[in-house]
Amino acid sequence: QVQLVESGGGLVQAGGSLRLSCAASGRTFNPFAMGWFRQAPGKEREFVAGIYWSGLNTYYGDSVKGRFTISRDNAENAVYLQMESLKPEDTAVYYCAGASRISAIRAPTSYNYWGQGTQVTVSS
Repeated sequence: QVQLVESGGGLVQAGGSLRLSCAASGRTFNPFAMGWFRQAPGKEREFVAGIYWSGLNTYYGDSVKGRFTISRDNAENAVYLQMESLKPEDTAVYYCAGASRISAIRAPTSYNYWGQGTQVTVSS
């Protein structure tokens, strides 16, 4: 089985930075794409960023474009989310997700592996 474990969340002041990490394990781990999603209380899960496991293309949600950067380390089976200029509205639980095949990189339903989530809280 594939396991995804996020780390790096925490409390930060507005304007600050955080770096989230997602470590993947499992003999069958061979993703087609990885993504980061977030979910705030009372809101739907929102696409944050996505990256194909091969190739250089990256994708971002409109609300984080220009502030967040997704990257991967294939050798380490890891994906990262560097978050800059954080705002209180970025407060949410952030989830790492992996997809064996993908039709729409922004759609949560495209992903079949999920981490447990890590809390990010941005204070004003």
